[in-house]
Amino acid sequence: MAYTNIRLDVSDAIATLTIDRPSVRNALDLETVRECMRALTDLATAADVGVLIVTGAGESAFVSGADINDIRARGRDEGLAAINSSLFAALERFPRPTIAAINGYALGGGCELALACDIRIAADTAKFGQPELGLGIIPGAGATQRLPRLVGLGWAKHLVLTGEIIDARQALDIGLITMMAPAGQLLLRARELAKQILRQGPLAARLAKVALNASARVDLDSGLLIETLAQAICYASDDKLEGTSAFLEKRTPRFTGR
Repeated sequence: MAYTNIRLDVSDAIATLTIDRPSVRNALDLETVRECMRALTDLATAADVGVLIVTGAGESAFVSGADINDIRARGRDEGLAAINSSLFAALERFPRPTIAAINGYALGGGCELALACDIRIAADTAKFGQPELGLGIIPGAGATQRLPRLVGLGWAKHLVLTGEIIDARQALDIGLITMMAPAGQLLLRARELAKQILRQGPLAARLAKVALNASARVDLDSGLLIETLAQAICYASDDKLEGTSAFLEKRTPRFTGR
């Protein structure tokens, strides 16, 4: 499928979705959101995809935020439509593990895009922030909910209420990202991380993601029930038999996802 504002590459079971609007620091406009939605829909059922990496074109920006021209034109109806929020929710629900490879500025909607991914790795030159209040709006695509769950309510309030932009080192210190890499090695490190994930049982990885995502939404008893049901599916799978047999036979498992 042809795209205008994104690039999509699949190799070695790793899909890489690149936001490609470098002239506006990869800002998200409506067409870019629509293209990302189409890509996620196609990738979700692709048998040759085991991990998704999301990144931005160039070195200066991951996604600098929502396109301000778009934001200025939006009214209450567009706000209620939750345009960007719907995309990030779809990314969070994506059935395979996702990695945000944050290569530069991740501001506003760009930071929220990263928050919707399962794992965040950043270049040592990356910057993070939620500057929406300075535009007279709030972070409306998930940051008021995902950010506190990730870094704690105190840091979330600090970043949102002050609009302060932090660097990759501080993002690592507060838990906003889990890895930092030299800028020139970011995608290499992200692919290495993806390959590490691909060595795990694919069905188990999918179900683990479901259970982990549930932990932010349900009470403990409900979460433990989801975990138990996920484990029961794993126990009945070919992958469990293969994984345990490979361990006992001291060989590399050959998982099929079944």
